[in-house]
Amino acid sequence: MGEEDEMKGNVESNTVKANPKLTVLPLIALIFYEVSGGPFGVEDSVRAGGGPLLALLGFLIFPLIWSIPEALVTAELATSFPHNGGYVVWISAAFGPFWGFQEGFWKWFSGVMDNALYPVLFLDYLKHSLPIFNNMIARIPALLGITFSLTYLNYRGLHIVGFSAVALAMFSLSPFVVMALLSIPRIRPRQWLVVDFKKVNWRGYFNSMFWNLNYWDKASTLAGEVENPSKTFPKALFGAVVLVMCSYLIPLLAGTGALESKPSEWSDGYFAEVGMLIGGVWLKWWIQAAAAMSNMGLFEAEMSSDAFQLLGMSELGMLPAIFASRSKYGTPTFSILCSATGVVFLSWMSFQEIIELLNFLYSFGMLLEFAAFVALRIKKPDLHRPYKVPLQTFGVTILCIPPAFLLVLVMCLASLKTVLVSGSVIILGVILYITVVQAKERNWIKFESVPGDPCVNSKESLPVVSYRQHLEVKDEASASLLSEFTSLNSGQQSSENELEAETKLD
Repeated sequence: MGEEDEMKGNVESNTVKANPKLTVLPLIALIFYEVSGGPFGVEDSVRAGGGPLLALLGFLIFPLIWSIPEALVTAELATSFPHNGGYVVWISAAFGPFWGFQEGFWKWFSGVMDNALYPVLFLDYLKHSLPIFNNMIARIPALLGITFSLTYLNYRGLHIVGFSAVALAMFSLSPFVVMALLSIPRIRPRQWLVVDFKKVNWRGYFNSMFWNLNYWDKASTLAGEVENPSKTFPKALFGAVVLVMCSYLIPLLAGTGALESKPSEWSDGYFAEVGMLIGGVWLKWWIQAAAAMSNMGLFEAEMSSDAFQLLGMSELGMLPAIFASRSKYGTPTFSILCSATGVVFLSWMSFQEIIELLNFLYSFGMLLEFAAFVALRIKKPDLHRPYKVPLQTFGVTILCIPPAFLLVLVMCLASLKTVLVSGSVIILGVILYITVVQAKERNWIKFESVPGDPCVNSKESLPVVSYRQHLEVKDEASASLLSEFTSLNSGQQSSENELEAETKLD
């Protein structure tokens, strides 16, 4: 009895020290910033599309064939595997630890490349009003200062990042609501139908569309930090899809319908000029400030996902234990520093180079995710799925075909340089896997001895997935990852011991 009271006391102590979990509204804001962040950067779609028509059609049609299927897949798998490893766990459960590791490396690398864009874009918007940031003498210290400051905010806690994202989203979108209202008397619907097919840059158009509408699955790497993920995730993903579509379409409808600008004028930062032409200089400054704040939100959301993905991989035994170490704020300190270092080293690349390269790697990873989604429906039909896409196996296969076709198309449009660099990254991932396996087998570095269970101290953090089901998922998806499942029996025994301890606790 005394032992039982002591265990309960430990649980209560751990519960008190636990960091706040993400709820629906902060999660919507984080997903919004993972995917979009507002209309900043969509200007290129008008230029690449030879006019407003293809841009508007793109942001109407692409979410149907890409965003919604990816969000549905994420909702089902993130609630079935509520672990910070996210898609790494899904792939490992479907195809084994080798492919799970590759998925994690590709997604982390593409995420860090994506994050390298935002400090640069932050200064690109400010330099229109503060030309000093055109000079490298001022630009380099500013980039380092921005990266350090935003990394520190990430270190202070995910709940702070989540509520900061809510405030930043409200501020970033508010000038476009005002711009849309001011543009109504000047709207000429015929201007939305303008398109010059001779000037359409299909490669740039598809890359712009894809970049502005991807990364829905990134939120899955925060699943272990979400309160009641089985209910919170589907609601947050649905809310984020609606918010993203509105944040693109409303400003584009207002800007292209109220102004007779040439498609060639629509480039990064042009919405600030649109605001000036519609509302005046005050609206231009407001949009520039909103753009700067939006890039902060984008950085924070991406950094959180990348860092917690590394933490999740470490808890699964795929990376050294140091990646799973948390600060007093509950954040993965070393994982954040590792991601921030990658951002600094990759920020020298050009905007278009980064977009094309990260799109290529991201496409590889997403094809693997869609394959795992269908494979798990076939291999594990009885897997506990708190949220399930309301389609049978054949239906979900059909659901995945259009986005898979889009992924292949984006990869086919890549330049030779992108293919070669991406190939090098893929080879590096294989080498890293072999190195990590050797380090683990020879005890060169400390690894997690048991696959991490973020919910080990409290049953309440998995309100829908029962503890037994969660342990089974852990055994199937992560037990003995990186040792080719040679110790599966010992993993099962460990699960039985943990289950016995949980029974005593009850």
